[in-house]
Amino acid sequence: HFRVYQFLCCICLDVFTDPVSIPCGHNFCKNCITEYWDMNVTCQCPMCKETFYTIPQLRVNTLLSEMVAQFKCEVQQKVSSSSSEQQAAKPGEVPCDICTGTRLKALKSCLVCQESYCQTHLEPHLTKKGLKRHQLIDAVENLEGRMCKKHDKPLELFCNTNHTCDKYDGKKAELEKTEAEIQQMIQKRRQKIQEIKESVKMIKGAETKEKQAEGLIKDLEQEISELMKRRSEVDVTLDPDTANSKLILSDDRKQVHHGDVKKKLPDNPERISYCVNVLGKQSFSSGRFYFEVQVKSHCVLRMVSGLCG
Repeated sequence: HFRVYQFLCCICLDVFTDPVSIPCGHNFCKNCITEYWDMNVTCQCPMCKETFYTIPQLRVNTLLSEMVAQFKCEVQQKVSSSSSEQQAAKPGEVPCDICTGTRLKALKSCLVCQESYCQTHLEPHLTKKGLKRHQLIDAVENLEGRMCKKHDKPLELFCNTNHTCDKYDGKKAELEKTEAEIQQMIQKRRQKIQEIKESVKMIKGAETKEKQAEGLIKDLEQEISELMKRRSEVDVTLDPDTANSKLILSDDRKQVHHGDVKKKLPDNPERISYCVNVLGKQSFSSGRFYFEVQVKSHCVLRMVSGLCG
């Protein structure tokens, strides 16, 4: 039996592909070590930091390649064995769309491929780079009915909970899309953090690699924090009920300019009459906030920012 960490490249944290040895004795994927040296000024080993004055000639480690191939074969045999133990789909359960003959019980459904998969046929979505980006949900029937015909996207992203498509204006659809993309990016980065933590535990004695992983984790956590801040952005509009009678608001209530002539407007108690001002429609009860405003001509701009308690 092989131990998994023996066949992991410390650069990509995945099973070796075309493993090569460098003069210090450490092994890496051929593409990984080549790209690593291309991105660094000095040519050194990522593990022991031994520096080479010229780029060493890379040769495939034949023995390690054979061991990796045998390891992958054993893993595939275990997967095949476990798939044979799976149960056939019972009435009321979702069957696998790929199985031929006896259709096994599906574990997940892909909203991109519009198909449901058993444990065996789900594997490519968990291992292949392109398929990892697909959105998986618990196995369900009628996947086609869960897609918005107008946007050709899952209903959960564009439509109401009653599965009817709304007529969104461009701004609202854009905000919803941004929110979904941020959520997806956060999930991917959290998953990557967990993968790094588990891989570091498996590689014994790799103190240098552990420090590199900790730095990467901090960078990813900082990126998550920045993404969370983006979610708090609010689209502020102007409140016509508070506008001074000499101000003229645009139809979208995003712009205002001085009209010089006092207009006849309803005498609202909220209207500002003692100075030429207008308030925003939205209000805040807590949290930090600020405004970004474009100013034209010779208008005087007053901005309010701070911390609400």
